[in-house]
Amino acid sequence: MNHEPVNVNGGDGKEGSLPIRYGILGFGLHAAKRLAPAFAQARRSVLAGLWRRDAAEAAKSARQFHVPHTFATAEELCGSSEIDAVFVASPDAFHLPHVLLSLQAGKPVLCEKPLAMNVAEVQSMLAASGRAGRLLGVAQNFRYNRSVRMIREWVTAGRVGEIVLGHSQFCYNAEKATRTWIYDARMACGGPIGDVGVHCIDTLRFILGDEVLAVTAVGVGDAHSGPMESKACLGLEFSRGCIGAATVTTRSSYRSLVEVVGSEGVILSENALTVEHPVDVVLRVGGRAVETREVSNADSYSMMLDAFSAAILGSGDGSGDFASPGENGLRNQLVLDAAYASLRAGRRVSVPPMSA
Repeated sequence: MNHEPVNVNGGDGKEGSLPIRYGILGFGLHAAKRLAPAFAQARRSVLAGLWRRDAAEAAKSARQFHVPHTFATAEELCGSSEIDAVFVASPDAFHLPHVLLSLQAGKPVLCEKPLAMNVAEVQSMLAASGRAGRLLGVAQNFRYNRSVRMIREWVTAGRVGEIVLGHSQFCYNAEKATRTWIYDARMACGGPIGDVGVHCIDTLRFILGDEVLAVTAVGVGDAHSGPMESKACLGLEFSRGCIGAATVTTRSSYRSLVEVVGSEGVILSENALTVEHPVDVVLRVGGRAVETREVSNADSYSMMLDAFSAAILGSGDGSGDFASPGENGLRNQLVLDAAYASLRAGRRVSVPPMSA
């Protein structure tokens, strides 16, 4: 989908233009822990405003992170001349109304994952993006992790031969998390499948440069997760023959493993998706490590923000190609919907093509 670049702040779309001024809808823990620090490090993106439902907390957040503008309503933020683009960081169920509100106000919008509660909502977002002629992106920040990009480069270069298996695992302890809505079926797309399984799916799709044809899901809940799953495994059938697995839980300490098995070797990165500390990417051939690279993912969020800003500005230096446009969110949502359908039915479910 083509969009005309938006001329903001008098910017001319070239290096040196004034940065894109973002407003965050739903300034909660994620915004405080990840987004605000990322904006502080970004070159083309600044955090200019925020809205959260609790006005007192909004004012407190603005003071803490030196954000110049707070807004009484989401509508006020989206309509402000002080805001060039909107970052939607609200709970999943609010993504659709907040994205539509932003687009209707003529603002490009970058939305947290999962993009929506279901495929129909994503399709509504994409239609609105097309009508408004404004960019819609998904904050799949791990596409900017150096560890993930290195694995992708090694796979593309054929360093492990023909890809046979791919595995991505994401574990964390939800009982220690402050997102109280995460197990509210009215607010969340799902349990760990929708919350972090989407990262696993997207990471494997990005690394392999391939699409998922079918999903077979197993999962169970517990007393704390209610109607949602608390741990699950997704079997992913890719179009070029690779079999993938995404294993997720909200009942263990943090771990984010990425592993690709080829006909001639293995690429492995323990905690490849972390931004907290450097990680190793290891190439193993014949059962031994033949190359190990230490990389840092600390700036992946700011890289994502600046890439979206470059896309808004229509940068001609190659940085304007945003790695996760709205269409990518639809591809991930098609897999998520198929995974939950499989979980309910207890059988393999095909993933519909994009045109469905």
